[in-house]
Amino acid sequence: MTGIGNHCSFVLLAEFHIYEGPQLKYQFPQPLGVDESLLATSMLPDGAEAQLDDWTVFFLNQTPFNTISPVLALDTPEVKPVALPGHGHTNGKSDKPELLCVLNLVRTKHDKTWDRGAKVLALAICTRHSYIQIFKVRNYLHVNQDGNLTVNEQPFLLLAIEDYFTDPSQDCLARLFDAVNSMDLSAVPLLSRQEKLLMRSSERKDIFAEKFSQRVNSQSTTVSKGKQHKPSNSGGSYSSFEEGILMRSKDKDKAQSAEGTRGKRENGIRSRADTGSSSTAPLVQPPGQSQGSPSDTSFSLGGSAVWVGDESGLELAKDGVGDSNSVASLTVSSSAPSHRKRRSTGASSSSSQAHSREHHARQINASRSYYDMHLRHAMVKDTHFYHTTVTYRDHPLPIKLPLATFPEEVGDYSLISLIKVFNSNQLVSGPVHPHLHTSGPLTHPIILLFNGLVTGKRIIFLGHKRPAGDVSNFVLSACALASGCGVVLRGFIERAFPYANLENREEWESVPAYIAGVTNPIFETSRAWDLLFDISSGSVTIAKDIHTTYPVVTPAFGAPPVTRSGTLKAETSVGSEADFDRKEGTKNEGITTNSDKIFIEDIRAAIEDHFGEGLVRMRFTEYVARFVRFASRYEEEVTGATNFGYPSIPFSEVPGQALQLGSGIAFVDDATCSRELAANAHRIEAWRKTSSYQYCVADHEKFAASSAIRGFDVLHQLSRVRHGKNLADTEALAIMRTLADNVKTYEQVVELLSFVMPQGQGLLHLGFGLFHQQEAVRDATVDLFNNLRAFPVGVSFLQSLNHFQRYAYVRQAHGKEKKLLQQQQQQQDSRTESNFSSPGTYTGRMHSNSVINGNF
Repeated sequence: MTGIGNHCSFVLLAEFHIYEGPQLKYQFPQPLGVDESLLATSMLPDGAEAQLDDWTVFFLNQTPFNTISPVLALDTPEVKPVALPGHGHTNGKSDKPELLCVLNLVRTKHDKTWDRGAKVLALAICTRHSYIQIFKVRNYLHVNQDGNLTVNEQPFLLLAIEDYFTDPSQDCLARLFDAVNSMDLSAVPLLSRQEKLLMRSSERKDIFAEKFSQRVNSQSTTVSKGKQHKPSNSGGSYSSFEEGILMRSKDKDKAQSAEGTRGKRENGIRSRADTGSSSTAPLVQPPGQSQGSPSDTSFSLGGSAVWVGDESGLELAKDGVGDSNSVASLTVSSSAPSHRKRRSTGASSSSSQAHSREHHARQINASRSYYDMHLRHAMVKDTHFYHTTVTYRDHPLPIKLPLATFPEEVGDYSLISLIKVFNSNQLVSGPVHPHLHTSGPLTHPIILLFNGLVTGKRIIFLGHKRPAGDVSNFVLSACALASGCGVVLRGFIERAFPYANLENREEWESVPAYIAGVTNPIFETSRAWDLLFDISSGSVTIAKDIHTTYPVVTPAFGAPPVTRSGTLKAETSVGSEADFDRKEGTKNEGITTNSDKIFIEDIRAAIEDHFGEGLVRMRFTEYVARFVRFASRYEEEVTGATNFGYPSIPFSEVPGQALQLGSGIAFVDDATCSRELAANAHRIEAWRKTSSYQYCVADHEKFAASSAIRGFDVLHQLSRVRHGKNLADTEALAIMRTLADNVKTYEQVVELLSFVMPQGQGLLHLGFGLFHQQEAVRDATVDLFNNLRAFPVGVSFLQSLNHFQRYAYVRQAHGKEKKLLQQQQQQQDSRTESNFSSPGTYTGRMHSNSVINGNF
């Protein structure tokens, strides 16, 4: 992530001349070295004069015809944003220039004093950032001179272009260039790929709040002077875990001050009775509540608390460091601001005494953690974004920088809009091709689009008499869809032309597998495409000569037996990896699959039920990830090995040998696996010939080398826990114990949680291990959850467990701690006994026994 500067590489201004057409008037700070007529035509699309304003997007440095030369303005040092592993230059393409995103605003202003009564201008900024939507800020609140809140729509480019209308000189471009580059992002948290996945899958607004420590520390001086943020009480419902802690602490302080002398006397009694523990008073137990069960206050924080009793002692680790080897803090803890000992409801008082010294030594860190939690909640409104402000000509412009984006996601695209427009397979015309129609003639248009993208087909989005910005958004949405929202695959943006025109038609049509957006209907008759998507009517047209362009070749896997025998038979009891296989059988003629149909039905139901864009994106990420794992299985069946996945191995239990966990994609049975392999063989074979496949292989190699959890397939184990039928006790124990032993560090915890998507209901299925009939499985589950709770991000996921699982976790953690303490005491007693039994200590042993028996 960059700091100050290097956000804007160039600023361009084009003007439509009534006699000469589009003209590129200014290039700041220097010429780009690209054909000026090409840039002007891209900035001023057809029909721009009919729109008051229009936002378009196009790219530079894709092909030789739009590559910048010279690149002096791009030679300044810069730190790139964290992206997918393998998103650097690979496969011998290190000399390829970096892709530049161009955000362009076309503005038409009417004035009777001008020629033809109007002027059409286009202002564009070139940036390396894919989150270009931050430069088109709209609908933000502003306090006017009267003190009232008003809504303004003043993006960067809109202010600058209005400035140019007033003063038509290059100075306005310089001011825009300097304003954008003055944006300070040096304090933006740098997130790894797994952290990004976890952030985008979580709806908590305080996820990774500890990453904003720089902002918190910069304002710690204010808090030390007593200017602390005061959380509001909204009917007993607290907006966050920290607010609940603070409110409860204040209420208990008031209750203790009201007790007066009686409370002090009770403190003294408890202090004398509890030697070695804190001298402060524990919480008063509510009447009618037994000591052996968790209190009602365990679930009083809006149903989000995990711990029993007073949660104020919860120590969130700073900078990803926590104590995962002890559960003492689960039962005994204190809050530094209120100096109270935490009540233990599941363990004996001796447990509290044994760990009080250890807890006492952590009180300073607990105090710092308490204030840090409180501060970061007050300072960070939503950790999914980095909030900052940029001033342009005394206009403060708020910026919300998204932190969980990937390079294949450009702009503020919308998959929901794409699905709503192309939602009927009745509007699909053209021949049936096995690369595209994985479900026969009834294949949904969105599946046709995905298949066309991953198999390298030439695709055009046509928007006749529509703003060029509309077709641009559809192209960007299609690229995000095929890549799994930037998470799984890549290579689509580099061959995408969000707005293409006749001026450079020969160049972009020469790009293999291009994805273009056009507004001129002449492209419909050119037939230089394989799929045409009309955004005005929602129709999809498949080229008549597609069989000639892409001849159908019999795949290596089909009706005959598989090449590598024995694999399918070994996975008879393997459960489905996702919900796609929950319905068996085929309804279409021939060898088809219902997986895509079920997926689209789920997406349509989610949209009809008004679920948000975030859930739809996560579902497509899941879909593309499953396609890749399925393709890995296909490659293994055909060639005997896979280059981008784990081999398909079932769980095996050989007497006298170590247990071997399974790996690879899982299916319900042999028939389902064979049917889907045959149905998807054509599109997988076509995908393996594209650049996207080569990127996938390179990304897998880098991810495998940098993965925090190694030695087993995490996704397979989670799938077995979630979907496994008749899961053997030995396999359940092996899975839970392996996870508990290999998920301990911060990086390992984040990686595990990134695989546990909200669609998989978080830790719900792993939490069922707390109710397993075998004690060893329950202990392994407790150990795993203890490792998770050592880090703030793990705490947030544990808080999502239901009440039964939280109760079981706390109760079993207390019981396990008590059992561990008893074992330690027995070992200590046995060592003492052995010391007394050694030569020369016979008298001391008799004296000790006499004291114990009361005989002096």
